[in-house]
Parts: sequence; structure tokens; C-alpha cells
Amino acid sequence: MKSITHPFGELFQPIFHLFGLIMAFFYGLVPNYAFAIIALTIVIMGVLTPFTVKSTKSMVAMQKVQPEIKKLQQKYKGPENRQQLNEELMKLYKEEGVNPVGGCLPVLLQAPFLFILYSVIKGLTKTAMDNGKLVGSPLYIPENSTMYQNLHHSVGQIRVFGMNMSLKTFSHHSSIYTQIPFFALVLFAVGLQYFQMAQVNNRAKKTGQNLPSQQQTMQKLLPIIFFYFYVIIPAAVVLYMVSSTIIRIVTQYVMFKTGVSDPSKHDKKEVEKEIPGKKGEKGAKAPEPSTLKPANPQNRSKAKRNRKAR
Repeated sequence: MKSITHPFGELFQPIFHLFGLIMAFFYGLVPNYAFAIIALTIVIMGVLTPFTVKSTKSMVAMQKVQPEIKKLQQKYKGPENRQQLNEELMKLYKEEGVNPVGGCLPVLLQAPFLFILYSVIKGLTKTAMDNGKLVGSPLYIPENSTMYQNLHHSVGQIRVFGMNMSLKTFSHHSSIYTQIPFFALVLFAVGLQYFQMAQVNNRAKKTGQNLPSQQQTMQKLLPIIFFYFYVIIPAAVVLYMVSSTIIRIVTQYVMFKTGVSDPSKHDKKEVEKEIPGKKGEKGAKAPEPSTLKPANPQNRSKAKRNRKAR
């Protein structure tokens, strides 16, 4: 395994040092590892948030076109029509501007950051022998930083609220009681992911949209898959996932609250664009039917007599 990951580690060395430098900077402001990790998460999510917004819009758009997708699936049933169905689906996605895998974007983008953060945390906990004494010898951070000095004296232990965040859930713990907070953190992280997905599902129900079956399956499987990863990675990386999920939940809440991803509002705008208005006016609304008074037959006959008299 080491021989496989080693080339990637070499390639990412400058990024490891950048992340370590950012963490050391935040730790210098507030000497708390949780604060440094959360602050780094905010920086990372600041970069990823536009992709989260795009992904959420894509999920809502997919819900919107579900009725059309079902019609096509009914029309092109059977394996002999599979190619035709795929072509029609791609055409529909293109016309509606929908990316069927757009909802997976945040998860896919998280993968390299998880690898980077895992490598940085592992580097921070490195130890070495100094005059016959075991001391911390952290990598990726400046030796003159407060974070380096504290890790040196604590022998690479990332202590947060009594927890050594460099340990994993199933690492060797002093007792079952010291292991409980690690389990609680993992369960909290998984619960947040389910909550984030429920947030999208509830929004879909309110707008009368159907959730794609593939998306439903993915929503059930992803937290279970992540549960496995959470128990085999250091608690400090799980804390990053907790922080990033909370930021995504807040981002989605703001989007739904402000109507940025409301498909009904999008439809209304499209309809207004199609209504012909006055010359030079874009999207002018058509007059209400009640304001259009039918012509009086007597007035029409009177107008005819006047024209004849002329």
C-alpha cells in the first residue's frame, strides 16, 4: 500500500506544506487544534462552496425533469431500445441544462482534500528520538511556530477537550471510556450527512418534485461508506468532515431560503420571458383577461355608418 501511495505523497508535498502552514498560522492566533482545523475547513469550503451551490442546483434540476425521464423510460422500454433511451436522455439533459452526476460533485471534490488532510495530520504526529527521549517531530509546519513547539513537547499528540485527535476510533485507547467520544464523533458526522440529504429531500417534497431513484440509493449508501472511512482515519480528519458538512448544510439552507434553487421560480421566469410585451420591453406581462373588454356591437355598426358617410 505504501508503494502505491508514495508517488502521490511526493506529488502533493507542496500542498501538504501549504496546509500545514495555514494550520500553524491559525494555531498561532488561537492555540487550539480544533480551532485550527475548523478555520482550515472554512478556507477549504470557501473554495468548494461554489461547487456545492452548483451541485445543489443540479440536484433540484434533476428532480424537476424526473416526470420527463419516466415518460422516456416508458416509451423506450426493453434492452433493444437502450441506446435510443440513452440518446433521448442525453438530449433532455442538454436541453434542460442538467448534469446527472452533478449531485456527486461535492463528494468527489472532498476525496483529494481528505487524502491531503490525512497526510498532514499523520505528518504532524511524527515522533523521533532525541538524546534517548521520544519527542514530537512534526512535518509540514515551520519549526519556529507555536504549533511545532507544542507538538514537540506533547510527543505528537493533538489534544482537544481531553481527546488525542491523532488517534482513530479503533486505535489503542487507555480504556473503553476514552474510546466513547471517538464513536460519538463518528456517529455525529454520519448523522449530519443524513441531515444534509434530508434537507434536499424535504425541499423536493415541498416543491412537488420526485427524487431520482439513483439519488435515493446514493443517499442511503454514502453515509454508510463514509462511516467505514471515519473509523479508520484520525479523529482530527473526522472533525474536518463534521465542520465541512455543517457549512454545506448552512449553504443549502441559505439557497433554499432565498429561492436560488427553487425550480418553480425558474419556471415562472421562463414563462414571463415567453410572453410578448410592448416593443422594446423584455418580458412584459400580458394584460389580464379581465381587463380586455369585448367590443360593443352597437359601437361597431356606428363606426361603419361614419365611414360610409365619409
